[in-house]
Amino acid sequence: MSTTSILTLILITFFFALMIFIGVRSKKHASDVNGFVLGSRSVGPWLSAFAYGTSYFSAVIFVGYAGQFGWNFGLASTWIGLGNAFIGSLLAWNILGRRTRIMTQHLSSKTMPDFFGSRFDSKNLKIAASIITFVFLIPYTASLYNGLSRLFAMAFPGIDYSVCVIIMAVLTGVYVIIGGYMATALNDFIQGLIMLVGIVAVIVAVLNSNGGFMEATKQLATGANGGWEYSSFLGPDPVFLIFVVLLTSLGTWGLPQMVGKFYAIKNEDSIKKGTIISTLFAIVVAGGCYFLGGFARLYPVDVKADGFDAIIPKMLSNLPAIIIGIVIVLVLSASMSTLSSLVLTSSSTITLDLIAPAKKKEMTEKKKLTMMRIFIVVFIAISAIIAIYQANSKSLFIAQMMGVSWGALAGAFLAPFLYGLYFKKTSKAAVAACFAWGVGLEVVQFLISMGAFSVADIPVLGFVFRNSLYSGVFAMVGGLLIVPLVSLLTKKSVPADVESKFACYNATETVGITDNLGR
Repeated sequence: MSTTSILTLILITFFFALMIFIGVRSKKHASDVNGFVLGSRSVGPWLSAFAYGTSYFSAVIFVGYAGQFGWNFGLASTWIGLGNAFIGSLLAWNILGRRTRIMTQHLSSKTMPDFFGSRFDSKNLKIAASIITFVFLIPYTASLYNGLSRLFAMAFPGIDYSVCVIIMAVLTGVYVIIGGYMATALNDFIQGLIMLVGIVAVIVAVLNSNGGFMEATKQLATGANGGWEYSSFLGPDPVFLIFVVLLTSLGTWGLPQMVGKFYAIKNEDSIKKGTIISTLFAIVVAGGCYFLGGFARLYPVDVKADGFDAIIPKMLSNLPAIIIGIVIVLVLSASMSTLSSLVLTSSSTITLDLIAPAKKKEMTEKKKLTMMRIFIVVFIAISAIIAIYQANSKSLFIAQMMGVSWGALAGAFLAPFLYGLYFKKTSKAAVAACFAWGVGLEVVQFLISMGAFSVADIPVLGFVFRNSLYSGVFAMVGGLLIVPLVSLLTKKSVPADVESKFACYNATETVGITDNLGR
């Protein structure tokens, strides 16, 4: 066994042992549904901010997106990471954080579908949101394993990719099942620290191997695979760059596993601190990933034959063994943190929003917890099977489902959730229309990607459906226009008790004087 393999194995063993230990220690916080799903709404700013960031940035970004967009845009791909930090983190926390925490507690909502059902007094909206969440989170979850195969092949030659997927899936399932949300949050914090250290170490190592920043930039501008545009401010395709920034940054506002972090945060002070921490985390991790990817064209990779996922492993192949070991743990951390968040979101949604309401007899807390734990196993198993099958068969169907899942979720949920927090006159019909719009647009994108039909000869539609990034942005932006417009036309479907639901924002609390002021 090589030095790289030995060092990597030691780091991974320690990493996995720590994750399981934290899961066992968090068991006491998962004794009821509120604790298992939301950590009893008592999670502090550091854990909340890191949970948000690590759920946001998975191995898909580090291996896939960093390589792909770094190759396409050069150093300008750094704007994607900065967009993730300032739109996807800073702005999201400021606009959604406080109102989400207050209203979801007021409505006793534990999931996004639960919020839609309670906020709009609609069981049908709750069921529809649950089905959308289930259908599109599964392929998204499976995509998290992408990129692991190449890195593990580099560190452990001869070990099958499926072994890596199964080990990661099983260990993630163990600590989530035992400790619930609190175990996830604590592990996210540890995993986030690993991601911070890892990305900085990799950037320094890669730049040093290319003679430093100035020399690497010069090579990028003059190299055989490069050109001045790849070291320029906006890169070779600014329009496409803007669409990528919008989808990857604004899209998080409508993802159930991301918004759910605001449900669990402790108090207003924690939101203020969490905003700063989350933004700084995103600047380093997302900004660092895309900045690193910006030097992709310095490495001779045949992207047509090997794909964009080959770029980052190629960058790392000649680095010191300890750096490669850190990267493997970094990618595992990114994948496991997002995976744990997704399966917890999926299992709680199916149990609390679909199965429990359908039961004639009310389910006990114990039965709900058991059901959620069962579905965690089911979802992890399905995602692992899909990932292994996709790697072996190169199924176009699964690949395209992975591609449209983010756009479908964000397109369906972003606008209704945002307006539901701020706009009293948001109607049930408007929410339903946005669900149909977001999912419908991405289904069309999926069919086009599968070759079912073509709209390339129609200029406007051809632009909209250029790929899932474009259609995803149109799904989100279109929803932001559809919800207020349809609400104005369907005023009769606005919930009658909307004032009482918004009263939570104006609630006051009287406290006694603790200091003796004298007379």
